[in-house]
Amino acid sequence: MVQIEQLSARTPSVSVDELLKGFYPSPRFGEVSFTSYRPDPSQPSQAGAVTALESFATGVGANGSSGLFKKLFGKKDKDNSRAGIYLDGGFGVGKTHLLASLWHAAPGPKAFGTFVEYTNLVGALSFRKTVEALSSYKLVCIDEFELDDPGDTVLMSRLMRELADAGVKLAATSNTLPGSLGDGRFAAVDFQREIQVLADQFDVVRIDGEDFRHRGLPAAPAPLKNADLTHHMQAEFHGKTVARDDFKTLINHLAGVHPSRYRQLLAGIEGVVWRDVETITEQAVALRFVVLADRLYDKDVPILASGVPFDQLFTEEMMTGGYTKKYFRAVSRLTALAREGQNHEPS
Repeated sequence: MVQIEQLSARTPSVSVDELLKGFYPSPRFGEVSFTSYRPDPSQPSQAGAVTALESFATGVGANGSSGLFKKLFGKKDKDNSRAGIYLDGGFGVGKTHLLASLWHAAPGPKAFGTFVEYTNLVGALSFRKTVEALSSYKLVCIDEFELDDPGDTVLMSRLMRELADAGVKLAATSNTLPGSLGDGRFAAVDFQREIQVLADQFDVVRIDGEDFRHRGLPAAPAPLKNADLTHHMQAEFHGKTVARDDFKTLINHLAGVHPSRYRQLLAGIEGVVWRDVETITEQAVALRFVVLADRLYDKDVPILASGVPFDQLFTEEMMTGGYTKKYFRAVSRLTALAREGQNHEPS
């Protein structure tokens, strides 16, 4: 028996405290640690990154005289570390694992979220209220730092600069895909140009290593027929709570739910079923859907769907435009979840 709900019928109301409580590593990284990270012996920078982060963790919350007071009255110290640490590396080298390990090792209060989640938080609360809410934190971790929207990067530059002035430690990972910034690595000149003085807040730790992820888009599983959705749903999601929606209805509903609430939108959902998936042609709609895809992936929610395959979810123009890496990531993640959703053949 499957308990069926609809995401398009949910309108979560979330308080500031509830929003902030959502800033923690996803279940995929819920129990990682520095000791569970396995550095490649042929890539000494990986072990070096662990050492650097372990050292950084000991300084979180340890300096009683920090922030703006220290800037104004503290002694100059050439060896004094910066407010932040930035993990720069290709895909598949464990940056998120290490960032989550830092979060687990550091004292609280602390926050862990993606770049997009923080920009959404500002949109939900206002810039000033976000600064006020996070200024009492000891550590703020920003995963998947993105360079594709100058407005958002300047916004985050200002936010992190003010948090650093308040004594908050910062940690971030770069999020570039092959082809978007040369070899997909941290480009210091571009970084400084796009977000102005933000680079001055960070010590950069480079992590080398083999990219274990697919360089191209993985092949999406064939979509199901509408007539087969119920049969597959009963076979795959027996005893679970499933959100079953008409795709177009869901897309329209997302326009009325702030992306900062998508985590709560999925509360208690163990599988999703989408009928008649179609190519998204509007940029604003597509970007909202990317956020939903990220939250589904965080929760490891399997998907069953009919309509077009996920590698046709966005237009060709979108897949080669300024937000390429967002759409590339969304297609890859949705494809992985669709594979999980079709693990079992219905009897």
